Order: sequence, then C-alpha cells, then structure tokens
Amino acid sequence: MIYAIDFDGTIVENRFPAIGKLKPEAERFIRELRERGDKWILYTMREGESLQFAIDFLAIHDLLPDAANENLPEMCELYRNNPRKIFAHVYIDDHNAGGLRFAWATADQQCNK
Repeated sequence: MIYAIDFDGTIVENRFPAIGKLKPEAERFIRELRERGDKWILYTMREGESLQFAIDFLAIHDLLPDAANENLPEMCELYRNNPRKIFAHVYIDDHNAGGLRFAWATADQQCNK
C-alpha cells in the first residue's frame, strides 16, 4: 500500500510556518506501515526551505518518507508519466471530510493491482 500523508496538523500539531509537536498517533501509524513494508509519501503544501525543515524533522525522528510531494519512482515507471497528482491508495489529511482518521490496515488487506 502507498499512503500520502499531510504534515502540518496531521503528523505534527499545526504551527506553520514553525514545526509543531509530533503527534504520537501519527508516529505510531507511520512506524507500523513501514514495518508492514508499505510506503508513504509526505504530501504537504510546504515547499523549498520549509519542506526541507519538515524532512529534516522527520529524519531526526527516524520517520523519513519514501518521497516528498512527488510520485514514487515505481509508479512513474508503471504509468509512464509523473503527473502533478500524487498516486496513493490512501490519503490522510487533517482536512479530510469527516476529520482526521488514520487508516489502520489489517493483515488481510492488500492493494488492488
């Protein structure tokens, strides 16, 4: 599975342009998805220096994403393009309809191929 996860308000408390406190539920979720072998994309409005601050913060906490604001290389190869829309199976954002929810996968869930 590929997860696209927002940063401000989702992984950390929203203190933009500063970086808020790491949310324990987000940290646990990212660690669990990585243990399963899933991938995740940092999907954020941050760019340039602000994006690098977020990536550095994630590195300090051993939570580096597989990509940041871009598609995974294997998806670009599969679809033979790299569109602006980021491909993921699950999008997690504090602005989701219905509020913030982490999609806890079960062992029997698999990505449709």
